[in-house]
Amino acid sequence: MSVPVLTIDGPSGSGKGTVARLLAKHLGWHLLDSGALYRITALAAQRRGIDLHDAAAIAELAAHLDVRFVGEDETCVLLDGEDVSRQIRSEQAGEAASVVAAHPAVRDALFDFQRRFAAAPGLVADGRDMGTVVFPQAFVKIYLDASAEVRGERRYKQLNEKGLHANLAQIIDDIRRRDERDMQRPVAPLKAADDAHVIDSSFLTVEQVLTECLARLGK
Repeated sequence: MSVPVLTIDGPSGSGKGTVARLLAKHLGWHLLDSGALYRITALAAQRRGIDLHDAAAIAELAAHLDVRFVGEDETCVLLDGEDVSRQIRSEQAGEAASVVAAHPAVRDALFDFQRRFAAAPGLVADGRDMGTVVFPQAFVKIYLDASAEVRGERRYKQLNEKGLHANLAQIIDDIRRRDERDMQRPVAPLKAADDAHVIDSSFLTVEQVLTECLARLGK
């Protein structure tokens, strides 16, 4: 493709969002947080009283979302002009996103929207099917993984730092359940692309993961 695209796929809590933001900033490229689109879609559906299992209604909603990513690093999310950046980062939002993302019609509705993010000078796209479905011709593909236990501990620490009560065992159980749903869905299941570079971040720092990714880019 004419615009260089680097994809970072992986399960929830693997650190792909953080790494994607750092890479985009380092390279001066655009950033696509595809997971945010599904979280936004779920939030918009809930606000309109739409059942998250009503695939047709949510797909229709997704096709006409008023969403913008703004700010210096494009991480401020506006839904209908309202900043919902914090609201879509909750555990509940993640669970809801996983439910709506399992609907093939919803994924189809958001496909072209995501493809339009590929603009000069380049794009870093993170999600669960960026390298397998949305940008299969990406010139570098990363699959960032980590054990459920490590990902749970990371989330537990984040919540505690925010002063929020959390149960570590429940968080790990939720992560495993979400992994299973994402990996078993019939359309665009979570998996590493055949030509992806798999990086296990369980015992790596963010800086070490970033270094590995840049090495794949020849930077």
